[in-house]
Amino acid sequence: MDRAIAVATLSEIPEGTSKRVEVAGRIIALFHRNGRFYALDHHCPHRGGPLGEGCVEGDVVICPWHGWQFRLEDGISPINPAARVATYPVTVRGDRILLALPEEGKNHAT
Repeated sequence: MDRAIAVATLSEIPEGTSKRVEVAGRIIALFHRNGRFYALDHHCPHRGGPLGEGCVEGDVVICPWHGWQFRLEDGISPINPAARVATYPVTVRGDRILLALPEEGKNHAT
């Protein structure tokens, strides 16, 4: 079963912004877009670029280093569906943003 961990407050990630968080040995990029929160691995699989510093256009984040794109919803590249980054479920309780991480030794499929 996944475990939910508080990683930020609502005021830390205003609409249209992102935040890099470190939790349980992972670096994750949180995005607040159109009233929803999304969480993806921070590092682009191409060359390790910082996705949390990338530009968001529509429903994709664009890596600032080489322009690779990944959908916020599922981490899949719309250009090359074989390329993807892990995503993590996000919930909001009160003013806290919670991230669901898989149990130790397991990875999310998305």
